[in-house]
Amino acid sequence: MVRVSWLVRHPSGQYNRRTMSSPQPIRIMCFGDSLTAGFQSPTRENPQGGSTPYGESLQERIGSAGQVSISGICGELTGEMVMRFRKDVLAQEPHYIVILGGTNDLGWNGPTHEIMRNLVKMYEQTVAAGGVPVPVTVPSLRVEDAGNSREGMEWVAGHLERRYELNGLILDYVRTKNLTAVDLFTATAEPETNLLAREYSNDGLHLTTAGYRLFADLVYQQVLQPALSKSW
Repeated sequence: MVRVSWLVRHPSGQYNRRTMSSPQPIRIMCFGDSLTAGFQSPTRENPQGGSTPYGESLQERIGSAGQVSISGICGELTGEMVMRFRKDVLAQEPHYIVILGGTNDLGWNGPTHEIMRNLVKMYEQTVAAGGVPVPVTVPSLRVEDAGNSREGMEWVAGHLERRYELNGLILDYVRTKNLTAVDLFTATAEPETNLLAREYSNDGLHLTTAGYRLFADLVYQQVLQPALSKSW
């Protein structure tokens, strides 16, 4: 038997957590774009590329205590995520929904406030349906030859700044709503440069198997392990 959590909205706007025992496994939905689908760019060692969704590693971590579903579409924008959220996600009645979106919007120079508005719609729909949203910050990026020109350096700096802005909005929201976020940006960025670490990405945008496994570890340790530790 496990402890299942849900959120109740307080008049102050914060979400207060409630828990109850359940004989059923915890249901987790991993929702987003290519970073949820686990896309990996082809390499010399792996010319076909492939996919290693973090949800698969997450399932391995929690075993029979949970059921992990994955819904990630490469290239998807947050507005498109909102459009399919009820049918593809809420209809499955998950207890926890890990939501990562915004990378593609930023790539198309979408305004950060509009991206955040779409994310908030999904966070709030999750709570209204009795689930717990798990917001995830957008990871950094890396362009290997950007340092060879002033224009390249300015381009990277501009894109980093927009990631800082969006992630700041996500983390501010989490603090005001008493939620738990997964800070994927900080976990996968080089501390010295804030660029996406080569250890976790081979194309400067998507993660490697090591990066997706780290993502799964973060979700498990920060969100699911506390719930599972209350099992009896």
